[in-house]
Amino acid sequence: MNAKHLTSYLKDHFAGSVVAVELLNHLVSSQRSNADKQFFIQLREEVGRDQEVLRGLLDDLNSGEDPIRNTTAFLGEKLARIKLRLEDPSDSQLARLERLESLALGIEGKRALWRALLAVSGEIPALGKVDLVELDQRADEQHKLVEARRIEAAREAFVSARASD
Repeated sequence: MNAKHLTSYLKDHFAGSVVAVELLNHLVSSQRSNADKQFFIQLREEVGRDQEVLRGLLDDLNSGEDPIRNTTAFLGEKLARIKLRLEDPSDSQLARLERLESLALGIEGKRALWRALLAVSGEIPALGKVDLVELDQRADEQHKLVEARRIEAAREAFVSARASD
């Protein structure tokens, strides 16, 4: 096992989860619909549980989080938010679409993580403590739910915008 490569990979994904939590915090605070707010709160809780799995794996591999990666990820999310604010000052459906798209891409990255770990789990004892199949299935379900909202946001951003032109 190349522990250095594995821990680096896990730290990168942990940093990605930092971005996801920040993005979800923003989505929770910006929702008008209680149903949407509850959806994003639930998703944030699930992402938090996934973070704990990654933290546990890093601990089992005698490593820890990487504050520089996490801070860079955190700041990157803030810069992306500024970019959206500059392009769409009204914080309209285009911003919502782009946030949902970022979230959907992040969840796909998480699914790729779980599948990569599953492929090598027989050779790395620390991975045997984690139900990677369940994590992959949860990420799949998360992606489907976020993707449905993303497609809805695309319709609202592009069709509604066209109708008002």
